[in-house]
Amino acid sequence: MSHFRFLLVTLAALTVPQLVGAQSKLTIPDDVVFESAVEYSNPDNQHLQLDIARPKTGDGPFPAIICIHGGGFRAGNRNGYDGLILKLAQQGYVAMTVSYRLAPKYPFPAAVHDTKAAVRWARANATTYKIDPTRIGTTGGSAGGHLAQFLGVTADVKEFEGDGGNAKELSAVTCVVNVYGPSDFTKSYGKSVDAAEVLPLFLGGNLEKARKQHVKASPLYWVTPNAVPTLCIHGTDDKYVAHEQAVWLIDKLKVSGVEAELLTLEGAGHGFKGKDAETADKAMLAYFDKRLKAK
Repeated sequence: MSHFRFLLVTLAALTVPQLVGAQSKLTIPDDVVFESAVEYSNPDNQHLQLDIARPKTGDGPFPAIICIHGGGFRAGNRNGYDGLILKLAQQGYVAMTVSYRLAPKYPFPAAVHDTKAAVRWARANATTYKIDPTRIGTTGGSAGGHLAQFLGVTADVKEFEGDGGNAKELSAVTCVVNVYGPSDFTKSYGKSVDAAEVLPLFLGGNLEKARKQHVKASPLYWVTPNAVPTLCIHGTDDKYVAHEQAVWLIDKLKVSGVEAELLTLEGAGHGFKGKDAETADKAMLAYFDKRLKAK
């Protein structure tokens, strides 16, 4: 059975809210320690939480992976990735799935502030959870892919840190696996079936009214030689985030001297099935193993 079957079931439904009740159906493997609803930050009295899974045996420290759910920046739930973090824990990772503030009540950059706070929390609690603070990767799909990618290109941009706690810790990550996340919001309109609905909520207006925010929120415009190695996985028949968004990002990373790879799945849409799912599964795990486990 694929190590990432739970992930792909989640990714196939990233554009709709995920069921909160999914967590109650979890079966915790005997070799995994699982904790839910751990508060990691409290901006605006929102009490943001994460679920975390780690190997039951072994002294560590283990590499960590932070998983960021999708949902168009306005929906979704961290519980949709609980199955994934259990599988990752069985593969020798400390894995967590995080909640973040959603639009329209909390537009950009609130979600960025929150995911960076989650990385800082992981470092601040590295001893407790047997995390190696020098090996923290991140992944997500759709909106989650965007936020994961933002972590990978803005580690040295102070304005995105926010005030979510553990300010002395770094929010930098080691690598990113970006599953069909957008890279350039200025070119999303007309290429995405829901951009005209989603982006004004997240960015405070459409492209005409809020162009500056569209540029500022696009990972493509933050790529520098300091960006981290990245794997993008994207289908050519994606109606929500065009495949070209991944091409632009990978090309710019490479031009900047950053190691970057694009796994293109011909004919795949926003959510992978069958052989495409298996291919994406293997690529993601292999990439994390290469970047986070290789000495």
